[in-house]
Amino acid sequence: MARLRTVYNCGDCGASHYKWAGKCDSCGAWNTLVEDVEDPNEVSTLAAGMALIPPGTAQPISKLDANMGQPIPTGISEMDRVLDGGLVPGSVTLLGGEPGIGKSTLLLQLLSSWKTKSLYVTAEESAQQVRLRAERLHALNDNLWLLSEPSLTNIVAALDSVQPELLVIDSIQAVADPALGSAPGSVVQVRGCAHRLVQEAKHRNIPTILVGHVTKEGGLAGPRVLEHVVDTVLSFEGERHHALRILRAVKHRFGSTSELGLFEMTELGLVGVPDASQMFLADRRPGTPGSVVVPTLEGQRPLLVEVQALTNQVAGNVPPRRSAQGLDPGRLAMLLAVLERRARVSLAQHEVYASVVGGVRLSEPGSDLGLCLALVSAATNTPTPSDLVVCGEVGLGGEIRHVGHMSRRLAEAARLGFTRAIVPANSQPKGSGKAHAGLTIQVAGTLSEALALAQLNVRS
Repeated sequence: MARLRTVYNCGDCGASHYKWAGKCDSCGAWNTLVEDVEDPNEVSTLAAGMALIPPGTAQPISKLDANMGQPIPTGISEMDRVLDGGLVPGSVTLLGGEPGIGKSTLLLQLLSSWKTKSLYVTAEESAQQVRLRAERLHALNDNLWLLSEPSLTNIVAALDSVQPELLVIDSIQAVADPALGSAPGSVVQVRGCAHRLVQEAKHRNIPTILVGHVTKEGGLAGPRVLEHVVDTVLSFEGERHHALRILRAVKHRFGSTSELGLFEMTELGLVGVPDASQMFLADRRPGTPGSVVVPTLEGQRPLLVEVQALTNQVAGNVPPRRSAQGLDPGRLAMLLAVLERRARVSLAQHEVYASVVGGVRLSEPGSDLGLCLALVSAATNTPTPSDLVVCGEVGLGGEIRHVGHMSRRLAEAARLGFTRAIVPANSQPKGSGKAHAGLTIQVAGTLSEALALAQLNVRS
């Protein structure tokens, strides 16, 4: 038997080092080396997995059948939205999320709606526990096969006997290959088992979903190579104490990564939220200073979200705090500087807290104008009009820049009963100020003009 040896594997790129160092020589990351045990048998195991793929034949791209990789609907509309139609045969999807967020619940509901035979492998729970959860969710299905097994060898044997058309592994960190000789969850085990399962999925042409744990920083646990070998990486987010859950694609080889799936956790499991805007604004209190509604766009879905701000003047030489939830802190700092230099609104001696209600994270620049108006509204203790929505990117010169798909954003605002909108001047080249689907549009070329239109009078 080959002798085991101690190695230090990088948690980001998976590179191996034979002595510890503060910096990985391959990717340059700091403090990512983790002690592990290397088994030379790992190479032969990975080679056995690679041998499952039959040799390919080169042919003109025009001769390939484009319909062979068509996605199969999952039966969950919000998940199909994120996956751009469903699961592609032979694809491997990595689903990550915090413990207790509802990953197993989502997968059980998917398996219950799957039309053909499927196999659910639980490596962490007993079969009885999964059965009880399925009964509570009304997810019992004769086509759903259940296996409680952490051994990769036995999982592959079950694939041979069951012959499923969908495979779910919960979770990849709990699966171990006895041939690798290291502890479950180690870098060697996660990397080796993931490679073998990817090859099995390609060889059998079945869609496979791997559940992955996340670290306390919010990233996927295990080596970064795990994200590279799979076809799709899904992130399941939300607060455990709130009902809203968000499903987004971090990586997707078969479609866009900009789509967003919204769910509500109920006693009967996860329920899709078709009207997300109304849900985000359900608890909004009109007339509250520091509250502004922003029409944003997540993929092809327009959403109306509430941006809130709170300012509090500090005394003495205490450094004021800056906090941003659902927003880029660097973007917040930049907008504070623009407000001071271009609009003469100084918040240097104020604590500033900014948040997006509902757990949504805004990354597009179209929310800049809404955040600026919320900050000024909070600082002056002046509420903005309750029927107002604002949208636009703010430049360093204080100008309001155009954002895309403005008509879809405004149509969503009009649908929910808003009657006024402040948009960039070049968003309405024709007929500025005319009604758009019941919405009166006002244009602003600069930040100062937008503040005046929002009735936020700032003293020079």
